[in-house]
Amino acid sequence: MSRVSKVQAEENRASVVAAAAQLFRERGVQGVSVADLMKAVGLTHGGFYKQFASKDALVTEAAERAFIDRDAYLAGLDEGHPDRVGARKAMVEEYLSPEHRDDPGTGCPSAGFAGDLAQAAFEGNVSSQQAYAEGVQRFADWMTEGEDDGLVATCTLVGAILLARATSSTEMSDEILRAVRDSIGESLT
Repeated sequence: MSRVSKVQAEENRASVVAAAAQLFRERGVQGVSVADLMKAVGLTHGGFYKQFASKDALVTEAAERAFIDRDAYLAGLDEGHPDRVGARKAMVEEYLSPEHRDDPGTGCPSAGFAGDLAQAAFEGNVSSQQAYAEGVQRFADWMTEGEDDGLVATCTLVGAILLARATSSTEMSDEILRAVRDSIGESLT
């Protein structure tokens, strides 16, 4: 049996973390087994434990990765707009869209990890909750303009997308997206 190089091992680890960040948001942490995850990246189940101490450790890294990717997306919005108000308006439009609602795997980690990390409180996975809290705080900071409270806007956005996903087969889902998009859009000046 051949050994993989250090570089290949690091690439494999990064692939597992990226796949976990997507799959956990799509199916939930409990909906993705280690075997499923490793199969998705073309690696063996046994290789997981050479890279990660536990699935909980991977949850923390996957959440961190998802938030880093989201931070890069927000930075791109800042670069593409002359001011933060324009960037925030563009983000709200995209965030509260049917496309974002229907693609949780590449969507907002604040919404994608919320249910699982609420459960983690009862299971003692403090590191994943800390990573999540830090990511939510960065989102809220980005949403803050002047004296306004970006945390309120962040909570409103995340709640809206969760409710829209939970009602996606009904007319109410589009109503939620529209109502919150209009309400937050009016508040952005």
